[in-house]
Amino acid sequence: MSVTLTDQDKLTLRTAAYGAVTLMSAADAAGSPHKAATEGSIALSSATGLVGHVLATYPKELKLDSKSVAAIADQVLPALTAAMALLKEQAPEEADNFRRTVLVAVEASARTHQGRPRPTVTDMSRKITEALDAA
Repeated sequence: MSVTLTDQDKLTLRTAAYGAVTLMSAADAAGSPHKAATEGSIALSSATGLVGHVLATYPKELKLDSKSVAAIADQVLPALTAAMALLKEQAPEEADNFRRTVLVAVEASARTHQGRPRPTVTDMSRKITEALDAA
């Protein structure tokens, strides 16, 4: 079965995935935010299947409200839930792929430190996982 996603559907997936990496980077502001962003983005670019094709293009039109981490989360966390709901409806075989891809990116973003991640990073990871599972 061939799935055709609209431009808005693709933007939702990209906002969710790249937004999750942005949140992880913001949560690691006292550590290595650039490294967290780089590692997470590399993980997203390594995705396969429909999800990989969609995430292969960084969303230039993505405008995250960077006034605060809370403002970014207000955009990204609902996008994660919406992306999962969209995929469960339109491409159920890709929903798990998207979830795994985002969680690998989150884990890659969190592994920029030797030892355990900072509590803020761990908490953001939990929030992202909960948003993915809310669909």
